[in-house]
Amino acid sequence: MTTTYAALLRGINVGGKKKVPMAELKKVLSGLGHGGVATYLNSGNAVFTSDSDDQDALADDLERAIASHFGFDVPCLVRGGPYLRAVAEDCPFPAAELEAKQLHVTYFSGPVTEERFAGIDQQAFLPEEFRLGDQALYLYAPDGLGRSKLGEVLGRPSVNKGITGTSRNWNTVLKLVELTGGA
Repeated sequence: MTTTYAALLRGINVGGKKKVPMAELKKVLSGLGHGGVATYLNSGNAVFTSDSDDQDALADDLERAIASHFGFDVPCLVRGGPYLRAVAEDCPFPAAELEAKQLHVTYFSGPVTEERFAGIDQQAFLPEEFRLGDQALYLYAPDGLGRSKLGEVLGRPSVNKGITGTSRNWNTVLKLVELTGGA
């Protein structure tokens, strides 16, 4: 059975580092035998179809292909439309009432637990807030991620040790649901 997936690349095309042109990313994904390849924005979002049901293997294959093609490592996550839809539907914040720049989802490569974030005093960052989901973290940052002190703390390697995380604003979250047929 063919499934539509989103590939979420972490840390590309930011500040002139790790440049991955979307046309080249499409070639890499097509070269792996995937169909229906398309990209969204210039920040590491692609959709594709595959007969595989192993998201981790798909991500590993993409990471190896990117390293071979571009000469540098890029952490990747691969998620199917139903999962992306469930993450959007489970948002604990009133998404329809917020600007897209105020709401972000960080997708993780593995489970995220309360214990991982126990050292963060959420009261110290109000009105910013975060909530945990299924391998996802929802961040409400009223002034946007670029000015978010809580986002900065949540992104520290000490907090994310052992897992890969990559964030998307709410518009991108919804667009990836649409592009993967999860809508």
